[in-house]
Amino acid sequence: MLRVAVAGASGRMGRMLIEAVLASGDCALSGALEHAGSPALGQDAGAFLGRTAGVAITADLRAGLAGADVLIDFTRPEGTLAHLALCAELGVRAVVGTTGFTPAQKAEIAARAQQVAVVFAANMSVGVNVMLRLLDQAARALGPGYDIEVLEAHHRHKVDAPSGTALAMGEVLAQARGIDLATEGVFARHGHTGERPEGAIGFATLRGGDIVGEHTVYFAGTGERLEISHKSGSRANYADGSLRAARFLAGRGPGLYGMDDVLGLGSA
Repeated sequence: MLRVAVAGASGRMGRMLIEAVLASGDCALSGALEHAGSPALGQDAGAFLGRTAGVAITADLRAGLAGADVLIDFTRPEGTLAHLALCAELGVRAVVGTTGFTPAQKAEIAARAQQVAVVFAANMSVGVNVMLRLLDQAARALGPGYDIEVLEAHHRHKVDAPSGTALAMGEVLAQARGIDLATEGVFARHGHTGERPEGAIGFATLRGGDIVGEHTVYFAGTGERLEISHKSGSRANYADGSLRAARFLAGRGPGLYGMDDVLGLGSA
C-alpha cells in the first residue's frame, strides 16, 4: 500500500483527495495536515464522509508526515514550501498542485526536487494535460497568422488570476511560437487599447459561483477560428490525476517531474 499524506485536509480539494485515497485499493491515508488554528484539528480525517479513517487532522508537520511515502499538497505557496522543506528532510516524495508561485518560489521547488522526487503541475487533470499537448501541436501547425486568446473561469473563492492552468497553457503556446510569455502576454485590457499587438497571447479571467474550472484557447484566423476547451464538472478528476502522480513517484529518486512524465506524453 502506498502511504499518502494530504495537506489542506479540511478544504474542498483536501477532502476530495482523502475520499479518493480511502476509495482506492492500493493507497492508505497516513496523515492529514491543516494550518494551526483550523477548527478541523483533532477531527478524524474521514469524519466528513461519515466514516473513521483512523487518522486525526493535525498541524504538527512531523506527525502528519510520519510514515508517509508521499505528500499531496493543494494549499497555498508559503505553506507548500514549508511542507516541501520537511519532505526533503524526511525523504517524503511530494505531489504539488498548488498554484500562484512566484518565479523565485518555483526555483525553490526545483531546489527541493534535487533532494526528493517531486511532481509539480499547474493542473493534475489528465484531460488538461492532454489539452496542453494539443495546444502545442495547434500553435505550431497554425502559425503566427492565428491570434491566440486564453479564457478561464473559476469559482468565486479562487485567489489567483489568471489561473495556474491558464498560465501553463500560455507557456506552452509561447514556447511553440518561440516567444517569451512575460513580454508577449496581455493580462488586462481597459480603455483605448489600440490594435491587438501582433504575436500577443491574451488572457481573460472570469470568477463566479461554484465553477470548478473551465479553460478555452481560441486560435482566431482569417475566415475561421479553432477552439480547444476543457471543462471540469468535479474536482474528482484532479484527485484521480494526483493519485496517478503519487503512484508514479513510488520508488523514484530525486527529480522534478510534470504530469507529462506521469502520463508518458513527453515534453511539449
